[in-house]
Amino acid sequence: MKDIVLSGIRSTGNLHLGNYYGALSKFVKIQDTCDCNFFIADLHALTTNPDPQQLHANVKSILAEYLAAGLDPEKSTIFVQSDIPEIAEMYLLLNMHVGIGELMRTASFKDKARKALGLGSPEAGDGDDDAIERQIIGTDSNRRVNAGLLTYPTLMAVDILIQKATKVPVGKDQLQHLELTRRFARRFNSFYGVDLFPEPTDFDFGGAPVKVPGLDGSGKMGKSEGNCIYLIDDPKVLRKKVMRAVTDEGPKEPNSPMSEPVANLFTLLELTSTPDVVSHFRQAYADCSIRYGDLKKQLAEDILAVTTPIRERVQDILADESYLARVVRQGAEKARARASQTLREMREIMGIRPL
Repeated sequence: MKDIVLSGIRSTGNLHLGNYYGALSKFVKIQDTCDCNFFIADLHALTTNPDPQQLHANVKSILAEYLAAGLDPEKSTIFVQSDIPEIAEMYLLLNMHVGIGELMRTASFKDKARKALGLGSPEAGDGDDDAIERQIIGTDSNRRVNAGLLTYPTLMAVDILIQKATKVPVGKDQLQHLELTRRFARRFNSFYGVDLFPEPTDFDFGGAPVKVPGLDGSGKMGKSEGNCIYLIDDPKVLRKKVMRAVTDEGPKEPNSPMSEPVANLFTLLELTSTPDVVSHFRQAYADCSIRYGDLKKQLAEDILAVTTPIRERVQDILADESYLARVVRQGAEKARARASQTLREMREIMGIRPL
């Protein structure tokens, strides 16, 4: 039997180069060997109370970008999370077996709650976890953390368990949520003495994980960091972003170690350029003859060689609304077939049956 692979992305903005190299390009390669399920997590996006019109537009654009990057609706199940009403019902049922304390202890909840309330962090000396927790559950009506943010791990677990996924590609920041999913699956199975849910594991694509750096000189590429190259950036915008990327004063001695910002540019170069181009600029850095302007110009053109075909396909796909509607309708039908069966089994096990 094929592994059931599931992955979703929140509909909070366009996809970027990090999404492409970190996930999408890999997903395209496994469509023939795995039972692949890719969805747009618009329910998860509601935790930040987005503008309704923007939320709808984001779902449409991410769907088009999925397809333009190579996800094939004939090989994979591609769907919108909210098109599967069984997810919402199972979210309610699974929450009955999830503790408030274990949700509040998750690193992502504490981090997002602090940001939502404008609080500091223990690492910055702004109070310990207990003090911050008291503020999170405080009674100040003008400052609140919504319950959806707290139960985000339950919804993520439902996304996975309702499809009985066995492999879930996740980044380092989501590993704790995947472990919670395994815990919830074990707990439910043990409580009712059943074997309903498999315990999913991270999908190992082989080799070192790809970390795509941003253009700000540190960290990884991310929408919230504002350091992205988007797959739909037009050439003028993309070139301007790359030319503004952070560097340093340049090497003063032969074979000097690279600063993080410069190493980041070389990482992007290795992802998008040919080996001879990478070798040329590495040699230029080693002998102190490198000109960062030339490096950036080359990098911009090589990135455009990757993104331009995707951007053009996105434009064509967005113009064909009947095709988009057909893709999500077909995806919803396939996803609901498995989801409805899982929910029926879960309801029966929990004693929710017709009289």
